[in-house]
Amino acid sequence: MKNILVLNGAARKNGNTVKLLEAFVEGAKITGHNIETFYLQSMDIHGCLGCEGCKNAPKGCDNPCVQRDDMAKIYTAFIKADVVVFVSPVYFWSITGPLKTVIDRLYAEYRNLGYEDFQRESVLLMTAGAPDYSKATSWYENFEIYSGWKNLGKVLGSGKIEEARNLGIGI
Repeated sequence: MKNILVLNGAARKNGNTVKLLEAFVEGAKITGHNIETFYLQSMDIHGCLGCEGCKNAPKGCDNPCVQRDDMAKIYTAFIKADVVVFVSPVYFWSITGPLKTVIDRLYAEYRNLGYEDFQRESVLLMTAGAPDYSKATSWYENFEIYSGWKNLGKVLGSGKIEEARNLGIGI
């Protein structure tokens, strides 16, 4: 059994991207995994200040960032997570702003935990209005490489509900 952190960057609560997410979660629950999902659009999360205050936070603290906002909830879930699921439609050839903001803010956790303890397994669920996912997946693959994360799979496309469910089952 794994702890799965889902970071939903989609704006629409009932759109195609969420349908992929729901199918993935359904599959993961079948196999007994714990899932914690955050709908980022409704959260109060500010961009990284680049202040490096996180390098002075006590190791393993609950909130390694100097900012006090809803990111603290995600830090708490991240510490417990074995798997992080990035969920986003393609916006201007990349991920949505709320998801990018959260990922930027995870830098504080990286600084606090160190490279080895920051590493996780990850999944990417994406939809798009056009068939080109290349820029968004390139970003994701580079994030994994430089963070030392292990890709467990990607589902790209709104019609791939069964594929998303099966990926959840296979985690």
